[in-house]
Amino acid sequence: MKHRLSFRMIMIFVVLGIMFASVVLTYLFLLLLHAMGVLALIKGSPLILPFISLVVALVLGLIIAAVCSKVIITPLRWVIDGMRTVSTGDFSPRVPLPKRPGDMYDLIDGFNAMTEELGGIEMLRNDFINTFSHEFKTPIVSLRGFARQLKEPALSEETRAEYLNIILSESERLANMSSNILLLSRFESQEIVTGKAEFRMDEQIREAILLLEKKWERKNIEFSLALPAVTYYGNEEMTAHIWRNLLDNAIKFSNPGGVISVSLTTHQGKPRVQITDGGVGMSSETLRRIYDKFYQGDTSHATEGNGLGLPLVKQIVELCGGEIRAYSQVGKGTTFTVSL
Repeated sequence: MKHRLSFRMIMIFVVLGIMFASVVLTYLFLLLLHAMGVLALIKGSPLILPFISLVVALVLGLIIAAVCSKVIITPLRWVIDGMRTVSTGDFSPRVPLPKRPGDMYDLIDGFNAMTEELGGIEMLRNDFINTFSHEFKTPIVSLRGFARQLKEPALSEETRAEYLNIILSESERLANMSSNILLLSRFESQEIVTGKAEFRMDEQIREAILLLEKKWERKNIEFSLALPAVTYYGNEEMTAHIWRNLLDNAIKFSNPGGVISVSLTTHQGKPRVQITDGGVGMSSETLRRIYDKFYQGDTSHATEGNGLGLPLVKQIVELCGGEIRAYSQVGKGTTFTVSL
């Protein structure tokens, strides 16, 4: 209320100042005309000139005040009203831009950009919450359903074993999802990399491949490795998540009997890792959204996953001051390049 009163007082003083200047200037102008004989026809009281000056000044003041209101006060009022609406959580307000560039144009343009960005963030937040709820609810409902089925005494041992395998698989899926969400939240709130030490990156990548041995052996996948000795100074636990997720994706989307190429090079003393598979590949739309949380290009969910691996990888890479790039063609495979 105090700021609003101050603003109004300033505008009142501005208008009064304009009107006072108009009175003085009009009076001087009329005096000049009178001296030149232009107003010789005006006779009567000596107050006639001040009176005419006052009338003319009032008219000019009202016109100037109206112009100021339209050009300055009205757009400011729109911005103030828009900010009040934004404070309630509604990010839809947009203020019309002035026709000419200037400070008011920059203010309104910045306000519109702010509301548009906030609206996009709110949409992503709602989408994340809805997807998060769905992704968690699905395995929980599945676990409950098959656990109830196990209580049936007439189940055969074969069916019972099948249901137990499903429960185990869904439990692992839920555990992996929880772990990834916790890791992602942890790295998103982290601003600097701590716990740095020197380690062999080539050995770390080999260990990640061995950890996934059951998965690539099941699909009879071969690896083509070019991993010279490279020492890296960083957080070993964080970088390990990068290779595990990228290699897991490469195995998941490779065709049976396929080949995955992994190469490690250095550029200006910095490591660069390239992982290429000859699998199903991705469309341009999928490629554009692969780092969105919970997004999966495979809408049928025929492959395992929860859409958190690549967002986690990107967060870690950027936290390490690096860059990740992806190139893919449908039916021809995908290449991820990570520079740290």
